[in-house]
Amino acid sequence: MTVERGGRRDAATTPVIPGFFPDPSVCRVGDDYYLANSSFEYAPGIPIWHSRDLRTWTQLGNALERESQFAAGASGPSRGIYAPTLRHRDGVFWLVTTNVDAPGEQFVVTATDPAGPWSDPIVLTGLGGIDPDLAWDDDGTCVLTYCGLDPALRPDGGALPVIAQARVDLARAEVLEPPRPVWEGTGLAHPEGPHLYRRDGWWYLLIAEGGTERGHAVSIARSRAIEGPFEAGPANPIFSRRSTSSPVQNTGHADLIENADGSWAMVYLGVRPRGFSPSFHVNGRETFLARVDWVDGWPVVDTAEVLPTSTDTAFDDDFAGPLHPRWISPGPAPSAFAETAPGAGVRLRRTDAADRAPAALSVRTRDPRWRYEARVDATAGAVALRVRLDERHGYEVRLEAGALSVAAQIGPLRTGDDAGRADGEIVTLVVEAVDATTDGPDDLRFGVIDAAGERRLAQWDGRYLSTEVAGGFTGRTLGLRALGDDPARIIAVRYVPVAE
Repeated sequence: MTVERGGRRDAATTPVIPGFFPDPSVCRVGDDYYLANSSFEYAPGIPIWHSRDLRTWTQLGNALERESQFAAGASGPSRGIYAPTLRHRDGVFWLVTTNVDAPGEQFVVTATDPAGPWSDPIVLTGLGGIDPDLAWDDDGTCVLTYCGLDPALRPDGGALPVIAQARVDLARAEVLEPPRPVWEGTGLAHPEGPHLYRRDGWWYLLIAEGGTERGHAVSIARSRAIEGPFEAGPANPIFSRRSTSSPVQNTGHADLIENADGSWAMVYLGVRPRGFSPSFHVNGRETFLARVDWVDGWPVVDTAEVLPTSTDTAFDDDFAGPLHPRWISPGPAPSAFAETAPGAGVRLRRTDAADRAPAALSVRTRDPRWRYEARVDATAGAVALRVRLDERHGYEVRLEAGALSVAAQIGPLRTGDDAGRADGEIVTLVVEAVDATTDGPDDLRFGVIDAAGERRLAQWDGRYLSTEVAGGFTGRTLGLRALGDDPARIIAVRYVPVAE
């Protein structure tokens, strides 16, 4: 095994935040940059990042950590929290987003420290859609622009989305006017993800188009007034990888940022598909970076830049203190079922409900090839290590009273096999993403390390835990969950990327 560290990488093919961290939105305060991502059904929601150079990012926390902000576990796969926008004004960070399980609403949370705590939601009703943006007009009026899904917003009464807008009063949680359409995009599918910027007397409206799959693209328009009318850019889309052989695809849903020196940059999402046609992406939609130049009053995207180092995604965790913000769950938030204690690791209680995903202490996979180890107490409650794409697509290894088994679910199909017994009181459960033996993106290999050494238990095709098979908008997570009434005890975990 060769651990992958450091090295200079091409910005066009290397994410600055690898793994399932989609829909990036960025703001700057002095020399500091802050970024937020979508989180969908996972809790805590909306990871918040900090950087001094746009290239190296550290997770500060998560904005939605309480039930009063987001009802953890109540959302199905790829539902819940959609694309946020993060902005800073007058010493306050403003984060606006959508919970798609509360239709007709957008909500805003605020903080003076981006590491938190964040406020309870300011709920704005009557704005049915997704991907909200906040901007302030020259007179200080706040404008919320979003992807409107109400057919009444379209001049032709059609069902396609349209970029819509309304003035809002955040102090009173009021929408001040009926929403109005401001741009239908260039004619590509699914105009969404709007962001507004003020530059040189113009208001620029950046959107995503073409759907978040292989046709994804970034387009732009501008107007002298924040409410339009907006004139489409002469070179739309200004960025896309559609119909190319680029190893990074689905590029779009971008946000622009002006640097302290007056230069500009763009963060955007992309995926790294692998395997035979149609190719399969497994780590979700990731955050990438590009330089932006302004030519004749319009932005031009340039990805021909070298990143000084690649992101170090490796980590070890013995759970000696509070949970790191990397830990999430598709069901109840980790705080509801995971308890840490110095020297004791983390204890996991089984927390299931008929209409929710099982609680699982989870972390995102972040690399094409990786190895994950979980040292568990074999004398404690039964435990499973699961690779999850959603509740209908996952593989896992289980340890129950010393007995090992492996299980797979692909849609409605389930299979499982006994895998012998583990020898010893402390056992390490292992899963690795290794080179594919078929035409998929990888294979997932499960194993165990016990008193008898390391041995392989199962190896399955990774394509079935991909977005192209399962659908949706998320990526793989590695989850640990209790299986019985007695708490499971995890002593430590280790994740390392592996060079290909």
